[in-house]
Parts: sequence; structure tokens; C-alpha cells
Amino acid sequence: MKLSARNVLVGQVAEVTQGTVSTLVGLTLKGGARLYATITNDSVAALGLQPGTEAFAIVKASAVIVGTDLHRARVSARNLLCGKVCKVVDGPVSAEVDIEVAPGVVISAVITHESVKSLDFQIGDHACALFKASSVILGVN
Repeated sequence: MKLSARNVLVGQVAEVTQGTVSTLVGLTLKGGARLYATITNDSVAALGLQPGTEAFAIVKASAVIVGTDLHRARVSARNLLCGKVCKVVDGPVSAEVDIEVAPGVVISAVITHESVKSLDFQIGDHACALFKASSVILGVN
């Protein structure tokens, strides 16, 4: 399958916390980073998700917010993955910023030209990717 989403991250299910309608699924990515997805209970059952299952997390780059100094930020988004800027492609309207959060694990964000200009990201700068658990789609082979 080919996808238009920039972020397809492979991990292992580490935790499954079921609620009345939705379930919070925690994936451990390569390098130990933890990513969270909120999906329906029916989807958890259909995918057979349980601790140890390999799964794919899909996040559109437009759903990713980037920033610096976010470690102590109090926000409602469940996912905060930090690392180093490894690529910046700026354009007249939008820009792509890639952040390597672990060796070989890259999160891509598409942000406005004004935002990339304001943040002044350079290769190697510390940066964080922030996105809601409800913005994550899970899949399995």
C-alpha cells in the first residue's frame, strides 16, 4: 500500500488501555520513543492489538506542530517527541521540517513559511514534534 501521509512509523504495542468507546494504544518505536494513538474499541479488536503486536502509526505531516523548549509545556496533545532537525525545505507558502527523534526515526511536519522563518530552524537544532493521539491512524500487516 502507498500512502500520502509522510509519517509511517513502526513500533510494538506496549500498552492498551480500553475505555467505554475508545482505547489508548501506546507504541514503542525504535530507539524507545513512545507514541500514543486513540482509536475505537472495534478497531483494536479488528486489528488484534495487544502488547507485543507490531503496528504502524500513520500521522499526516500537516497534523504535526513543531517547536522548541516544549519539555515543560502543559498541552492537551498526548504525543511530544523531541530530537534534532535533520531537514528543512522552505517554500513561499509552506515548509517541511523533519525531526529525527531516534536513530532512523524521523517525524515530518508541514508548517507555514512564516512559522519556519520565525523558528529559524537549522540542521542539528533541538526541536519537538507535537500531535494529538486522535491524529494517529494505526495499522498492522
